[in-house]
Amino acid sequence: MRPRCRSGERLCFLPQHISQAYLRAVELRHLRYFVAVAEMENVSRAATQKLHVAQPSLSRQIRDLEDEIGFCLLKRTAKSVRLTDAGRAFLEEARAILKHTDEALLKVRAIGAKGQTELHVGYSPTPVAEILPKTLRAFQHAMPNIHVRLHDWSNKAILDGVRDGRLQLGLIVSPPKASSLRDLRYEELFHERVCVAVAPQHPFARRRAIPLTEVAAEPLIALTREDYPEYYDYLSIIFSKVKQKPRVVEEHDSLSSILASVEAGTGVAIGMDVFGYSFGNRVKVLDLIPEPKPISVGIAAPKGRLSPAAEKFWQCAKEAVAKIANHRDEAKIPLNALEVEFVDP
Repeated sequence: MRPRCRSGERLCFLPQHISQAYLRAVELRHLRYFVAVAEMENVSRAATQKLHVAQPSLSRQIRDLEDEIGFCLLKRTAKSVRLTDAGRAFLEEARAILKHTDEALLKVRAIGAKGQTELHVGYSPTPVAEILPKTLRAFQHAMPNIHVRLHDWSNKAILDGVRDGRLQLGLIVSPPKASSLRDLRYEELFHERVCVAVAPQHPFARRRAIPLTEVAAEPLIALTREDYPEYYDYLSIIFSKVKQKPRVVEEHDSLSSILASVEAGTGVAIGMDVFGYSFGNRVKVLDLIPEPKPISVGIAAPKGRLSPAAEKFWQCAKEAVAKIANHRDEAKIPLNALEVEFVDP
């Protein structure tokens, strides 16, 4: 009799000769962690380069696995690990189990997605520029028979598309009023700091942070009000405590057009620090004083049960964000330190 799956990702495909006690205690993640450490021969490199988890957590999981099995699988030295005889035997079995499980999952997902060949996803390019490629790669690996159709729409158009069924998912900037998403399923993926973008030759570019009062005195490049009404809601909130309100001199229907005008020196723009990732050294991205409330970026869908493809894409997006955040935490890299060069006053 085959073991039943319990909560979490359990070993449902183990050979019959493995004991029931082992089945109850060990999960697939233990096997994945062990295989990664065995292949890298180093716990730290396996944690940071392959698994994207914290090293202490990985070490603890390996110890738990050894405790449950009752044998030492790894010989540990100061700089590396080596397999014991038991570890070499277990590695072969673990690889076979993981291969069998991965094949089974692909078959199940293919059956679940039968009849669905496309997944329509709306997105705002700049806020999700870093996570979208990673999400797509993971999704295409998991569900290769589903074609993702991306729709580069405004935030308002994405929400309308999710509501009327043209889109199954939307990667959006959350509107300032949370109640506007009450009829949808929404989950925050990450949040971005609000910043000001200026041309490299602008006098502000030599400074690290700019008071809102000074920004309000500059000509402002903004998104079109008709297509992006929530952008003006954010501007109202950001400048609510400033006596002088910003003067919009140009409106554009895309953030890339806004940044082109900023780069040309026409004015400054209020945006997010992800500008540095998307546009590199074309503009300088500076902090604001006082710092406004961060902007939520997340994923939205109609309420109710999602299709297997939509659910998997949702999961891939969350995992992509987690990996990026974990990498930054371990490297102690600020969100925009790699993309934006600040110049001290």
